Parts: sequence; C-alpha cells; structure tokens
Amino acid sequence: MKHLLFSALIAIAFMACSPQTPNTEEQSVPATEQNATPKNHAEYTSPNTAAQQEVFDFIQKKGVFYIATMDGDQPRVRPFGALHIFEGKMYIITGHVKRVAKQLASNPKAEICAQGDNEWIRVAATMVEDERVEAKKAVLDAHPNLRSMYNENDDNIAVYYFTDATATISSFSGDEKTLKF
Repeated sequence: MKHLLFSALIAIAFMACSPQTPNTEEQSVPATEQNATPKNHAEYTSPNTAAQQEVFDFIQKKGVFYIATMDGDQPRVRPFGALHIFEGKMYIITGHVKRVAKQLASNPKAEICAQGDNEWIRVAATMVEDERVEAKKAVLDAHPNLRSMYNENDDNIAVYYFTDATATISSFSGDEKTLKF
C-alpha cells in the first residue's frame, strides 16, 4: 500500500513539473453541454459516454485510485477502490460519517488519480450526491463486499457521480490524452 501511495505521489509531482507535450489528443463535448448543470438525477446523462467508459476502464485496471478533496484550505487525499457506472454516470461510494463526505458537501470539486504500468490518470470533476435508493443499490450490487459497511436503506451511505469531468491520461514517455465527460 505504501508503494502505491508513493508511486501516486511521484506521478503527481512528475506531472506538475513536466512541460506540456504537443501530443495532446482531446475528445470534448460542445460548449453548451460542458457546463450543463443537471436539473435532477433522472434527466442527467453524460454528454460523452465513450470518454467516460474509457476513463472507467483505465481506473478499473489500476484497482486502487486516490481521491483528493479540500478540508478548508488543506487538500486531503485517500485511497478508494469502488467505482461504478449507473444510468450513464460514473459513481463512487462513501459514508456520510466520513470526512470525505463532509468535505464534498462543503466543496464538491474533487480530483482522483490512479497509476500503474508507467501511466497514470487524473480526473478533475464536480461530485454530485445522488440520494436515490436505486443508485445506492446499484453501486452496492456492483461491490457486494461493501455491504458489510453500507446498506442502501440507511442514512450513512453516500454515492456521488462525476459531472463536468476532465480526465488526463499521461505516461512517462510523454504521451498525454485528455477526455471530457
């Protein structure tokens, strides 16, 4: 676990110090959809599901990913492992009693990072809580090992989906790809 965290921190530091490469490939959505705010969970669908699926697959292959949130003016990073796509949206799961939920309630902007095999991904997004039992159940059904901690009918479970997301996939060879969903 320490090795994964150390590798992720090195990758983040490397990216911060690396100049932008001209090999940037970008898939984006029209400007009118990029800033669209969902009116309610039932109406919202990801404007670029192919990009979202590519991001999901990349992170799933890496296993553990790290989520960074803000605690006042202090960034906080912690490992996560559960990611799921439900109704065209990519979700994470946590508990309302955890600091990460309190931090997302205060500031819904977050970034996740996963690394392995000389490549890494960073996904910056706004996290939207979905309070519907159907969403909670879908995430728990995809990750039954979490049922020992969470139940879709209790007040503790919190599921969030990504919106206005920009993912950057980078490698030590200098390749970089940007995906928006």
